Amino acid sequence: MPTKSGLIDPAEAAVLLVDHQSGLLQIINHVNPRELRNNVATLAKAATLSDVPVIATASVPEGPNGPLLPEIFANAPKATYVRRQGQINAWDAEGFRHAVAQTGRRTLIIAGIMTSVCVVEPALSALAEGYDVYAVIDASGTYSDEAQRVSTDRMIQAGVKVVDVLGVAAEFQRTWIRDDAMDWAGVYAGVSPGYGAVIESVMRAQAEATGGEGAAAENKWAEARGRLV
Repeated sequence: MPTKSGLIDPAEAAVLLVDHQSGLLQIINHVNPRELRNNVATLAKAATLSDVPVIATASVPEGPNGPLLPEIFANAPKATYVRRQGQINAWDAEGFRHAVAQTGRRTLIIAGIMTSVCVVEPALSALAEGYDVYAVIDASGTYSDEAQRVSTDRMIQAGVKVVDVLGVAAEFQRTWIRDDAMDWAGVYAGVSPGYGAVIESVMRAQAEATGGEGAAAENKWAEARGRLV
């Protein structure tokens, strides 16, 4: 159920990753495929760090749609995988609905390889069954900017909340005062290379100030190889 603040409560959420497959990735045109699969991996990692259940499903992975992107299981090793028997709408698969119900979570964070099909259909179906539904738009793609726009508009009009990967991650994380803070820094760096550069700069400054391992890194590298001039 929605929180009073309107923010995602990770204790009530589950992440659903629908048909992120290598064959289908090739028809995505509105966004760089590398960026899309990176965002999917980041979403899976953020869920894992937050103990948010991940449910993945694929459409005929043994056929031209291709296998599920390996980044999903690499970043969500405890994910549940649901086999489908040809259903286009993942929500039409009894096993998928059962897996969602088994989590006990009522807030669904959905991303899919094709926004107009893999996200819109299960999102509207889950919404109709009383779930609080979020669509992660930058972990979902389609074949044109227009298709992405009309799919997004349709979901918003129906009551689905459209979000982005970093927004979801921040609501999952809640605070930097936690033991895995550096893992979370990696989450943000995964989506924003600029943020990664900021982290590198901060860590170097800290090393120089404290005489830590990273201090004078270039000199140490060259000295170790006899190449310091």
